[in-house]
Amino acid sequence: MAPPSDQAPVAERVEELLAAGGPLPIVAAGRPVLRRGTVAYDGQLGPALLARFVEALRLTMHAAPGVGLAAPQVGIPLRIAVIEDPAPVPEEVARVRGRVPQPFRVLVNPSYEPVGSARAAFFEGCLSVPGWQAVVARHAEVRLRGEDEHGGPLDEVFTGWPARIVQHETDHLDGVLYLDRAQPRSLSTNEAVAALWAQPEPRAAAEALGFELP
Repeated sequence: MAPPSDQAPVAERVEELLAAGGPLPIVAAGRPVLRRGTVAYDGQLGPALLARFVEALRLTMHAAPGVGLAAPQVGIPLRIAVIEDPAPVPEEVARVRGRVPQPFRVLVNPSYEPVGSARAAFFEGCLSVPGWQAVVARHAEVRLRGEDEHGGPLDEVFTGWPARIVQHETDHLDGVLYLDRAQPRSLSTNEAVAALWAQPEPRAAAEALGFELP
């Protein structure tokens, strides 16, 4: 299914997407919508349509499966994203990566800033770049500001893997893919990561593939 026409009003484009039912088609890298950035959400969809769109993002994220999804990834250039992470990983992985469960939440007009100077580097993937992963050094702790889907204020500090998720999804809203921040020499297929680099941290990959860690 092709994404809705970029020329149509955004509410019409969302209605067109939702009309098909089920998970929404995810836009892959190379589509301009992933690179143009987004416009702030300011009631363009109305409460009922926004609720339907958010639920469709949630369904699509679960079906993929993923731990976050931004509106541009389904072809809609609005500053909206959803995140949720049950963190189904071994205890050692969870400890090293700071991965803890995150409930479903909606990020409207989010922005982040680093808290402190610490950075952490791990393999990261993206639903819009299927089949590949690369090591990305990100802020270990960030302050996220924005709103929820009801217009309530969001001002929260995230650490560890949750900080990585909110940075990744907010970056999408600025036209930034994780590959823009990745170590190019670390780029690996999902199969290679599973076979060779499944350790909790990417130190062995850095030594073997020849890239630096922070």
